Amino acid sequence: MHDITLLQLLSDDIDTSQQLLMLIQDEFKALGERDLPQLEHLLSRKLPLLSLLEQHGRQRSELLQSLHLSADQQGLEQLAADSQHGDQLLSRSAQLSAQLEQCRTANLLNGRVIRSNQSATSSVLGILRGAETPNLYDSRGSTARIAQQRPLSQA
Repeated sequence: MHDITLLQLLSDDIDTSQQLLMLIQDEFKALGERDLPQLEHLLSRKLPLLSLLEQHGRQRSELLQSLHLSADQQGLEQLAADSQHGDQLLSRSAQLSAQLEQCRTANLLNGRVIRSNQSATSSVLGILRGAETPNLYDSRGSTARIAQQRPLSQA
């Protein structure tokens, strides 16, 4: 009975993680286009999926612990050894782990895009505020030496 419940939780989480991966990939596109309304919409759709994955993860852990098994891969393997659905449990668990790893990798890529955009925006704001001088060139093509830093609005 517990193995069937666990199998159902794993199957549900595979579907949920697939949806999450598609949203993360859509988020990458929206980040590239700097489409803030779309990013807000995607975030509102991602949060319930993340919450559901967390809830199911807790349920799986509690289920294994209620059977006096560790709440990790080793505990799952022990349950699978005693279950007629053991092969399905292990394959679905591996499929979910692979799917979640894809989500993590895609999310890291989005994080890099966000950090890059933040850096570029910060640099532009620094130039506009006069905090940093852009690399300018003189008539000979050499880097110009600007004695006084002034905001771009005063240049």
